[in-house]
Amino acid sequence: MSNVVILSDPEFETEVLKSPTPVLAYFWAPWCGPCRLVSPLIETIAADYSDRLKVVKLEVDVCPESVKAYKVEGVPALRLFHNADLIATHEGAIPKPKLMEWIDSHLP
Repeated sequence: MSNVVILSDPEFETEVLKSPTPVLAYFWAPWCGPCRLVSPLIETIAADYSDRLKVVKLEVDVCPESVKAYKVEGVPALRLFHNADLIATHEGAIPKPKLMEWIDSHLP
C-alpha cells in the first residue's frame, strides 16, 4: 500500500494547507520521462518519512488551479508546505541523496 495520497484541485486546501504535518506535494505528468524516474523515489520518501511528512501527488494536466497557484512551470516539481505556507520548491529530477538533504534542511 502506498503512503502517497493522490489529490485533485478541490482536495488541495484540506489535504495540504490544513494538514497538521508538513506536506511534500509532487507535481507530475504521465507523459513526462523524468517523472517516471522520480515517481518511485517519491514512494520511497513517503515510506521513509511517514512519521513526519505527508506526501501528496498531483497530475498537472488535471490540477490546473494548483499548478497555477504554486507556479509549477515544469515537471517533475516539488513543493514543500508547513502550516499552510510554501516553504521550499524544486523543479526537475533529483537523486535520492539530494532530495533527502533538501527535505531534511526544511523540515522542522
